[in-house]
This record gives sequence, structure tokens and C-alpha cells, in this order.
Amino acid sequence: MSEAAITLDGWYCLHDFRTINWPAWKSISTEEREQILAEFHAMIEKWEQTEAKEQGSHAIYSIVGQKADIMLMLLRPTMQELNEIENAFNKTRLAEFTIPTYSYVSVVELSNYMVGESDGDPYQNPHVRSRLYPTLPKAEHVCFYPMDKRRQGEDNWYMLPMDDRRSLMRSHGMIGRSYAGKVKQIITGSVGFDDWEWGVTLFADDVLQFKKLVYEMRFDEVSARYGEFGSFYVGNILNPTELSRYFHA
Repeated sequence: MSEAAITLDGWYCLHDFRTINWPAWKSISTEEREQILAEFHAMIEKWEQTEAKEQGSHAIYSIVGQKADIMLMLLRPTMQELNEIENAFNKTRLAEFTIPTYSYVSVVELSNYMVGESDGDPYQNPHVRSRLYPTLPKAEHVCFYPMDKRRQGEDNWYMLPMDDRRSLMRSHGMIGRSYAGKVKQIITGSVGFDDWEWGVTLFADDVLQFKKLVYEMRFDEVSARYGEFGSFYVGNILNPTELSRYFHA
């Protein structure tokens, strides 16, 4: 049996995608809409307090296209906390005007393909901790997609020797590093949690960098030979100050 990669696991992650029932939303009074948004703002303020204490993080984006209207991305120390936040949002008035379209459950992950071996406790390494327990960048744009490693015939990633996989991932990672300062990448593992094996969330202030990065990686063997990809979601930041404008009828 091939050697399994060892993972370091950080905060649990929920990507929650919703569409808005705009006709229903526009049918209620301005006063009622303001009350509903005030309730949502109060919830966001609690999330911001949690983020300030470095006990989690969040980001809200408006999704471009017909797959969804908004995406809530949430990071928390436990799966229970994610579930509590999800349930709390579902009980808000705003949720009554949304329709869930997609969700993704995972955990922030680093593998020993990239981290390497160390004699010390990696969870005490400041660089490793910053990647396992990140504050989500409030970049102008986001791109999310799920992916698998192929398990077919001669192109079975899981049958490759560890040294081969580590070498391939090192080459793959060098492409990502070339976009440092342009794209922030967060990898979340979902084996046993969701239908795909990993979720990739990219953040950038220049949306075109997503296209450049993903296209360049298509020519790397890890993607070209062993990668399987789900739907892509791209969106624009929705800061709390922009929410009222976004929901203005």
C-alpha cells in the first residue's frame, strides 16, 4: 500500500452559497427590510468580535453568474460552532428570503507534501499556525472550486510512491508561490466531510489573476494528469457597509 500523506488540520470551514428571492424581498416595506438587515448586521458584528479575538474568521461575497447570489465563508475551531452559526443564520429573517444552492464542509489543511518533516511541534510553528488558523483576507474578489485527485487506471494518484507525489506537489506548489502577493490561497480538506476531496479558495484584488493562475496550473502534471475539478464560483467582496446598497430594492 502506498504511504498516506500526513495532514495538519486547523479551523473547520463552511462555504454557504445562497440565492436571493428578490421578488419576495422587494414586496416588503423599506422599514421591514431595514429591520431585517439590522438583525444581520448584528450577527456580522459578533463574527467580527470573534475574528478580533483570533477565534475564527469570515468573509461575505456577491457571486457573479446564476449559480448563487451570495457566499458566506466561515472558519471556526470546531464543527459544532460552524453548525451553530449555520443554524443561527437559518433562523434570521434574512434567511427566509434566501434559497440554499450549494454548501461545502471542510477543514483548513496542510500536508507533509509541502510542510516537510520537522523535529518540533508544527502546531507551535508561527508560519504553520498562520496558515492553519488564517484570518480571511477581505480581498476584492474570491474564486472557489472543489477538486479531487484522479483514481483511474495508470493515472491513480493514490498508487504513486510518496517520493513521487512529494516531487510533483513541490513543482505544483512553485507555480502557486509565483503568484505570492497577487493571490492568497487557502486549501481545505474534505475527505469524509463532503463529496469532493479538497476545496480551493483564492483571494485577489485583481480578478484576472485567478484565470492566469488556474490556466498556468493546467499545464502542470498534478493538474493535467491527476486533477478533477468541480464548479467554479467567482465573486466580489460584500463588506458590511455595502450590504445595505446590495439589498436596496
